[in-house]
Amino acid sequence: MENQENNQQPAENSAQNSASQKKKNSRQHRKGKPKKARNFVFELSRLFRKNQGKIFSIKRIFRELNITDSSIKNTIIEALETLLEKGEVYMTEDGDIAAHVKTEILEGIVDFVNARFCFVMIEGRELDVKVSVEYTKFAFDGDKVKVEVFPSKEGAKAEGRIVEIIERKEQKIVGKLELSKFAFVLPDNKKIHQDIFIDKNKLKNAKNNDKVIVKITKYPQEVNSSPVGEVIEVLGKAGENDTEMHAILAEYGLPLNFPEEVVNDAKKISAKITEAEIKKRRDFRNVLTFTIDPADAKDFDDAISIQKLENGRWEIGVHIADVTHYVKEKTILEEEAKYRATSVYLVDRVVPMLPERLSNELCSLRPNEDKLTFSAVFEIDDTAFVHKEWFGRTIIHSDRRFSYEDAQERLEKNEGDLATELIILNNIAKKFTEKRFQKGAISFETQEVKFKLDEKGKPIGIFLKQRKDAHRLIEEYMLLANKQVAEFIYHQKQKDGEPKPMVYRVHEPPVEDKLLNFATFARQFGYEVKTKGKEIATSMNKMLASVQNTPQQNTLESLAIRTMAKARYSIETIGHYGLAFQHYTHFTSPIRRYPDMMAHRLLALYLNKKQVEDVKELEKQCKHSTDMEKKAADAERASTKYKQVEYMQILTKNESKVFDGVITGVTEWGVYVEITETKCEGMVRLGDIYDDMYYLEADKYRLVGSRTKRIITFGDLVRVKVKDTNLEKRTMDLMMVK
Repeated sequence: MENQENNQQPAENSAQNSASQKKKNSRQHRKGKPKKARNFVFELSRLFRKNQGKIFSIKRIFRELNITDSSIKNTIIEALETLLEKGEVYMTEDGDIAAHVKTEILEGIVDFVNARFCFVMIEGRELDVKVSVEYTKFAFDGDKVKVEVFPSKEGAKAEGRIVEIIERKEQKIVGKLELSKFAFVLPDNKKIHQDIFIDKNKLKNAKNNDKVIVKITKYPQEVNSSPVGEVIEVLGKAGENDTEMHAILAEYGLPLNFPEEVVNDAKKISAKITEAEIKKRRDFRNVLTFTIDPADAKDFDDAISIQKLENGRWEIGVHIADVTHYVKEKTILEEEAKYRATSVYLVDRVVPMLPERLSNELCSLRPNEDKLTFSAVFEIDDTAFVHKEWFGRTIIHSDRRFSYEDAQERLEKNEGDLATELIILNNIAKKFTEKRFQKGAISFETQEVKFKLDEKGKPIGIFLKQRKDAHRLIEEYMLLANKQVAEFIYHQKQKDGEPKPMVYRVHEPPVEDKLLNFATFARQFGYEVKTKGKEIATSMNKMLASVQNTPQQNTLESLAIRTMAKARYSIETIGHYGLAFQHYTHFTSPIRRYPDMMAHRLLALYLNKKQVEDVKELEKQCKHSTDMEKKAADAERASTKYKQVEYMQILTKNESKVFDGVITGVTEWGVYVEITETKCEGMVRLGDIYDDMYYLEADKYRLVGSRTKRIITFGDLVRVKVKDTNLEKRTMDLMMVK
């Protein structure tokens, strides 16, 4: 507040001087009327006390006090000047009036948007405080800070200034080394807007144009000074595929190689399944069982079994790799899995949570091999009603390994081995889907880009991943297992009557303000999205179905997802809004997700009538797993963006091609355009729109031409050429053409 008050001092002094002069000039004709002035001082003082932190224009003050008589308006001005003299209120640079209030100081995490400002994200509150760069106190992205929130007009976004840096985020920054007379590292991370000075004695033999990881050793203390750092790892030559993929992992704080002792421990685990172990388990080796996975997958962590019962119902088993049989608690394998928390799927590689000895061999449910599993087995009729359920450890022998394409072909043609069983499973799965949507589930199916790569990892083709019935079939049975395990454990009560501790996958309902903003945006394109109760899901699904194959599809799908809360892990069950489940967990992918391993351990405990020893550790690991999941998703998006920009470089290397595109974003500095052919997104800056000077109408999500009055908005079809690409930054500049 200190800086803000200092900035406002001239206006305040001016008002105070004006007040003194007017009082002197008006005392004669106001003699005998002090009571009236005092009443207005009192009324105004009460108005500001009741509305602390709010800013009032003079016109609004008149309205609040129901003043229409122009002669009384002068008296109100004098009363305001009295309050200014007393210091009860102050005048803003715009000439508005606000009460001096004790400003709110909050703690939060810095999130830089660009070089001009950042937001401080306040944990536990739907409040982001915007901070201009001059008020950031040299904070970096990710730092924990105290922020003072300035008073603002009602409905305006919160703004403030950072008053204290509580804790610096451990900054290991990835960037390209520029080495000449001095050494600087140019960060890859767009949220870091300063180059890092490196002492030449701290280069660790890095060469010019190498990608490196640096640690900041000294933060800037004054304007125009650079942070100082030292190289801690050299990744390789910038622009090489392996170097750039490793750089992306490092940028998001994700591990790459396993420590040697972890790999060695995994190698020591015996593959032999003893008779003693088999006797502890329910034997499904003689029941028809198969897997359905991507064609290039190696870690098969789920299988489906099916057999018809004498009562005419179906016994359907969801069999999940028994990872926790092999990965014991308090071992270095366990600690490594806990730390990684998730596998990471970059465009050209998988960085597994578990060493390959486990993920691709011991735990992978490969065909024609006996495998140890943890299963959820259901007795289901043709209407998808679950009559009975059973959970426990099992042994299976997969009869067949299908790719999604193989399974889909059988579903479509009703030909080939196991086609009958696949069709039965698919018919029941569709009924599960129908029931979910009747209960309020939302159908989010975004477009996912895939690449065809050459032997060096260069993209030579790009296409959209297609989700068909084979994908949805597997998805429904995984959802069923996850839901029923969560329900089963929730109803296992402790002695005090409370549910036993569990790791849940939770998803809150959308925040009303975000939903209202999205509904306003969607309405511009003729789509009605409701903002209350069960109508939200119904209208959202209708909109998502209607936008298929329209220019607005990707934009509206992406914005709809952003409107929703982010799913996370928690020991508190608050339901899963998007799936319309009251209780939900992750149980079906323990090879690639640590929370699933936690769910396996908890289910095993409760089946054996045992209790959890450390609930706080569960809660801590839920938060860590959520954080690592976000980092992995960010890294996966970054690798996709890198390959998209690289593909566009290759595509336009020898010719200046013109592409059809659709506008996916509108900002004050330009528009984002997604190229239809490649699904690559780039920026057209305002200066590269050929026919006019444009200004932003933010409330209408559009640009307007100053001279032509041409309107440019979301979903508009345009023609563009590639102006420039930057692989290191993973950005592409475009220009519009006629």
